[in-house]
Amino acid sequence: MPKFLIIRFSSIGDIVLTTPVIRCLKQQVPGAEVHFVTKKSFGAILFPNPYIDKLHLHEDDLPATIQKLKDEHFDYIIDLHHNLRTLRVKWGLGVKSFSFDKLNLAKWKLTALKVNHMPDIHIVDRYLATLNSFGVKNDGKGLDYFIEEKDRINLETLPETHRNGYAGLVIGAARATKQLPFSQLDELCKRFQQPIILLGGPEDSPTGEALALKHAQAFNACGKFKLGQSADLVRQAKVIITHDTGLMHIAAAFQKPIISIWGNTVPDFGMGPYYCNSNTPFSKQFEVAGLSCRPCSKIGYKKCPKDHFNCMMQQDIHGIADAGISTFS
Repeated sequence: MPKFLIIRFSSIGDIVLTTPVIRCLKQQVPGAEVHFVTKKSFGAILFPNPYIDKLHLHEDDLPATIQKLKDEHFDYIIDLHHNLRTLRVKWGLGVKSFSFDKLNLAKWKLTALKVNHMPDIHIVDRYLATLNSFGVKNDGKGLDYFIEEKDRINLETLPETHRNGYAGLVIGAARATKQLPFSQLDELCKRFQQPIILLGGPEDSPTGEALALKHAQAFNACGKFKLGQSADLVRQAKVIITHDTGLMHIAAAFQKPIISIWGNTVPDFGMGPYYCNSNTPFSKQFEVAGLSCRPCSKIGYKKCPKDHFNCMMQQDIHGIADAGISTFS
């Protein structure tokens, strides 16, 4: 039986985007034993995944992690992170490895020179290309996200106004330049009068509370639920309005209609919402076209390098709200 180790240390969205690799490898390679290593802080994303035979959690001691992995005697490594840390893992284990193409040169050209040489290939398909030698094909089933029973949210525990349907509005993002500022979120909530659940981490709770105080239809869930519970709120939403975030990819795993908002990053990086090949739900992307400074980074910054933040301040808030309203109804 071939024994595989898949590596992706972070982060939420990137890990969710690896799930077709996990599933296709397990289902298409006879007898495949599939292990996955990730950071301990992201383990909850993959713990319920039935296609993983063993999950390894890395903390701060990479040599210790490598030794534990070495004891497993893997046959192959599938490197879906491809950085210096994973290079150390591959050297330490000393078995045949396959790494995905990060397209760093093309990304640099797009961010630094504004020359777009990015191929029209989603990162999921670039991940899957690492399995070509094993005859694995894209099964067209999209992304996976499995929720444990303990994380299921009973809608009867929500405010009565939200029990018969709500939109999920993801107000946070990993970097400030990937999220709408408060004034724009405020305007969006003002325009969107249907029930809203505000989604994000503990760091987004103050913004969520301020929005909920101003808008009666908004319920602040930021920081009140664990990731699995927030994912279940995404699963039960009628539509998700979101920045370029991990919850956007979780929404795609549940085949939800998605209104995505792009600031300093662009869908051309190949990380837009990824659906299966059939029965694709409504999805619309909003970005400010024609800005000479965009994209300024493949990840993002704490603040706009140009100080104007036009990529978010010039967003079509009414168009975003109207798209969400039409999908909601």
